[in-house]
Amino acid sequence: MDAQGRGRADNIDPADQWVLNPDTGEYELRLAPPGAQSSVPRPRRATPVDGVQGGTRTAPGRGEPAPDVLPGQRRRGAPPEPPGRRRGRTKPKKGKAKKILLWTGGSMAFVLVAVTAAGYFYLQHLEGNVATTDVGDAAKNGFSKDEAFNILIIGTDKRTGKGNEGYGDKGSVGHADTNILLHVSKDRTNATALSIPRDLIVNVPDCPTKQPDGTTKVIPGTQNVRFNTSLGQDGRDPGCTMRTVKEITGGIEPDHFMMLDFNAVKTLTTAVGGVEVCLKHAVNDPKSHLDLPAGPSKIEGEQALAFVRTRHSWGNHGDLDRIKVQQQFMASLMRKMSSSDTLTDPSKLLDLAEAATKALTVDTGLHKVSTLKDVALELKKVPTKNITFLTVPVVDNPADGVVHKTVIVDPNKGPEVFAAIKNDVSFTTVKKKQQAAKATADNPLKGSRSAASDIRVDIYNGGAPTGSAQTTLSWLQNNEGVTKSSQLGNAGKTLSKTTLEYSPDQADQARKLADIMGLPASALKPGKSEKNDQGLPAMVLTLGQDFQGPGTPLTAPTKAPDVDNKSTADKVQCAS
Repeated sequence: MDAQGRGRADNIDPADQWVLNPDTGEYELRLAPPGAQSSVPRPRRATPVDGVQGGTRTAPGRGEPAPDVLPGQRRRGAPPEPPGRRRGRTKPKKGKAKKILLWTGGSMAFVLVAVTAAGYFYLQHLEGNVATTDVGDAAKNGFSKDEAFNILIIGTDKRTGKGNEGYGDKGSVGHADTNILLHVSKDRTNATALSIPRDLIVNVPDCPTKQPDGTTKVIPGTQNVRFNTSLGQDGRDPGCTMRTVKEITGGIEPDHFMMLDFNAVKTLTTAVGGVEVCLKHAVNDPKSHLDLPAGPSKIEGEQALAFVRTRHSWGNHGDLDRIKVQQQFMASLMRKMSSSDTLTDPSKLLDLAEAATKALTVDTGLHKVSTLKDVALELKKVPTKNITFLTVPVVDNPADGVVHKTVIVDPNKGPEVFAAIKNDVSFTTVKKKQQAAKATADNPLKGSRSAASDIRVDIYNGGAPTGSAQTTLSWLQNNEGVTKSSQLGNAGKTLSKTTLEYSPDQADQARKLADIMGLPASALKPGKSEKNDQGLPAMVLTLGQDFQGPGTPLTAPTKAPDVDNKSTADKVQCAS
């Protein structure tokens, strides 16, 4: 046991265990057992000068007299010490230094413990800022730093918070007004921020929601409604919005959600000292109260909120043009939050931590501040030049008639964008992705010499949406020339993956059909054919749960499609 350990165990001040040996003039460590009497004369302890009482100096707490002179001193009138008898005058200083070292060592340990405790309690405080919503199995239980991840960012139009009562609809239940599906690639080389228009017409699926008493209530789905009603309407929670995203994107599952209200924009921009924006023309909007000149401006607080709320001063005065401006704002905020100006300023970082945690509502899988920190650090690995902003490809809703108020997913471009995100394909040029594309460019399924008219195939539905076998048959016969095909209804079992079974002599036909339908090599199953209704051998195509419709490839894309109006987070753009 060391001096401090023994001293504490015996209720002794650790500094008192260093005593002066008068015979050597050195300070020595005394570790006598409690109550034991040493046979060696106990050396006296040096004491401060102001301990003099009645002509003697008393070692505090000892009760034994000490000489009224210190080592190196002599009584007035006494002869000087002969040569060779001088004791080192600096020895007490050495002892004092050791005592100071021991005391400061203890103090430093206390400071470190105090700082650690303060850090812990501050994290607890930040954690208390974060609001959570249990969305059940719509979100994952935890966060993995080793996988690609999808986070649905929802901006609500709920008018809670100081100063927000006067904005728009005071009675709003909090709809999904601004929505961004953020996909971060597994290798952290790129990320895609996909904006989902609030006026997109969708089918909202049935949604289980957690009630205050702990029970689960299933809110019935609705057909052909605006996307923003997936939150708030009829008591829907963010989990309902997450399920709706999965429905419209062909299976992209958000892992978590982060929800913010109006105050988030105000507090976050204020915490970082303002965000730079640019306007091609001056704006003075009486509805949003945005008043900015043309050119660059720095905005925060109320002006920042007005900037992202403004709709009637951009483009065609619609939500799609506002989305472009919001993406420019988000890119600028990302640049500011990751700048050295912010990261090297402790005051800004603390303000940002407070603002961010107070602004957020998250699922229970993200409720710990340490987990939110992990998410932020993983996103920080992605270069801003490889963070792409784009919007779900849409077309005007034909059901609106003459005046177009809503939109629907573009049936041609939408699935391509969703497939790229689902398969972790970058929308920017990334060297590693280019190499992967080159490696897979030579598709082993290509090069078949069979003609489409030679293919005989029977089609079954083994888990695909109802009617898929018939629509695939029509598409193959009318669009692709596979005229020797037929559909035979439901398969005897449900398959998660689409399969094409064929006999050895049909291998070339199988490659041709796989090429036409965009089937991966894993879908081809050498085996047996069956007799079709004419008694001829036919391959067996079973459409599984992964089937998304005729013409939609099931092979993972290696290159992202070209998308209109996409931008990256490193570029400064001016709103128009």
